[in-house]
Amino acid sequence: MRGGEFRRHGHALVDWIAEYLEHPERYPVLPRVKPGDVRRALPSAAPEQAEDFEAVFDDFERVLLPALTHWNHPGFFGYFATSSNPAAILAEFLAAALNQQAMLWRTSPAATELEAVSLDWLRQLVGLPDTFEGVIYDTASISTLHGLAAAREAAVTAVREDGLAARAGIPPLAIYCSEQAHSSVEKAVILLGFGQRSLRRIPVDEEFALRIDILEHTIERDLADGVLPVAVVATIGTTSTTSSDPVQAIAAVCARHGIWLHVDAAYAGVAAMLPECQPHFAGWEHADSIVFNPHKWLFVPVDLSAFYCRRMDVVRQAFSLVPDYLQSPHGGSDVRNLMDTGIQLGRRFRALKLWMTLRDLGAEGIRDVLTRHMDLARRFAGWIDAHADFERVAPVPFSVVCFRAHPRGIDDQQALDRLNERLLDEVNASGEVFLSHTRLRGAFVVRLAIGHLQTTDVHVSRAWELLQQTLDRCSQSVLPR
Repeated sequence: MRGGEFRRHGHALVDWIAEYLEHPERYPVLPRVKPGDVRRALPSAAPEQAEDFEAVFDDFERVLLPALTHWNHPGFFGYFATSSNPAAILAEFLAAALNQQAMLWRTSPAATELEAVSLDWLRQLVGLPDTFEGVIYDTASISTLHGLAAAREAAVTAVREDGLAARAGIPPLAIYCSEQAHSSVEKAVILLGFGQRSLRRIPVDEEFALRIDILEHTIERDLADGVLPVAVVATIGTTSTTSSDPVQAIAAVCARHGIWLHVDAAYAGVAAMLPECQPHFAGWEHADSIVFNPHKWLFVPVDLSAFYCRRMDVVRQAFSLVPDYLQSPHGGSDVRNLMDTGIQLGRRFRALKLWMTLRDLGAEGIRDVLTRHMDLARRFAGWIDAHADFERVAPVPFSVVCFRAHPRGIDDQQALDRLNERLLDEVNASGEVFLSHTRLRGAFVVRLAIGHLQTTDVHVSRAWELLQQTLDRCSQSVLPR
C-alpha cells in the first residue's frame, strides 16, 4: 500500500470509526452467530497473491463485524463495562505507525519517559504517595503475577538462582486471598511454582469482604506449622460483587509478620480519585504493590494495566537480565530500562493512549463520568430494591449491581437458578443490552456493570424495562405452577 492509497483508505477508515462511535446502537451488543460461522466464512489458507484493501475491508464488514461483541456500546453492561475514548483511539493509531519498542531507554526515550510521567500523573490523581514507582503491563493478571514474583523474591533466599524445587532449606510456602479474589491470583500461584495447595482462600463476611479474623488465625496456624507466609492479596472491587477487603487491617497484619501485601484494584482503582470513595482505599498506601487497569474504568482501549510498587528494586532484582546484545551506554539514576521490570522484553508504546486520555478528559471530566456511572448504578439498585419480584444480593459501592429475579412465593433455589439463567439469555438475545452473571453463595446471580462513556439513564432504563418484560414471560414457562 503506497502513500496515496494509505491516505485514501486511512481517511475512509477514520470516517468509518467516527460513524461507529457516534451510532453504536445500530449494532446488536451480542452477535447473532453460531460457533464456527466466522471460520467457515473465510478461506482455509492465506492468499498467494496480494489483495486490494477494499476487498479485505469488505470481508471485515461482511464476516467479522456481525460476529463482534460490541464492548464499545453504551448498552454493554457485562463483566466490567469499558469504552474507548476517541483521543486514545487516535493514540493507538499513532502508536502503531511509530511502532516503538520500549525495552531500553535508548530504543525509545519518549516511550520510556512518557510512561513514567503518565503513571506519575495517575498516581497523584488516586492519592498514592511518591514512594510508589509505576510500570505499565498489559493486564491485571500479568501485574499480579509480577507482584507475587517480587513477593517470592523477597521471601525466599536465592530463589532467582536456585529456584524452589528440591531445596531442603525452604519450608512450605503460603499465599493468602479472599474466596472472592480473581482467578489470576491462582494462576500466578501455579505459574510461580508455589502450587495450588499453597493458596489459602479466606472466607468472606456478609458484604463479601475478607474476614480479617480468619486471615490472622490462618497465618498464625501456618507459622506454628512451619509454613512461610509469602504474600497476601487484598482486593478493592472484587470481580463478582466489587466489594472491598479491609486493606487497612490487612496491611497491619502483613507489617506485623513481614508479609508482602499486593492490592488488586483492577476495576475500582480509578475511583480513588473521588473523595466519597476514599474509605474503600484506606490503607492501600501501605501495600507493597498495587494494580489497577485504566482499560477498565478510565476509558483507555485494551490493553493497559498500571502496576505500582513501593519496592521496585525487588521487582528489578527478580527480573533484570542484561545479555551483551542489550548492553547500553546509558546508565545512572536518571535512566530506567523498562525491560528490567518484568518478563517482557518487547514493550508497546502503551503510555501514549493513557497520556492522551488524561489530557483529553482532564481529571474533572473523569471524576464527572465516574460519579455519573455510580449514580446510575444506585438508581438501578433502587429499582431492584423496590420491586417485589427482584432482589439485590450485594452492596453497590461502585458501578456494579448484583441481583436476581425472585418472584414472590418461589423459594426453590434450582428453579430460581433456571429462571435467572433464562432471563439473562433472553435479555441478552434482544441485542439492545448485554449483562453477565456470577454465582454468590451458590446462587446464579445477574450483574449489571456500568462503565461506558456514553451510557446514560436511557440505556439503564431500557435494561430495566427488558428485565421486567422478560421476567413476565420467563416466569410462565420456567417456574412450577
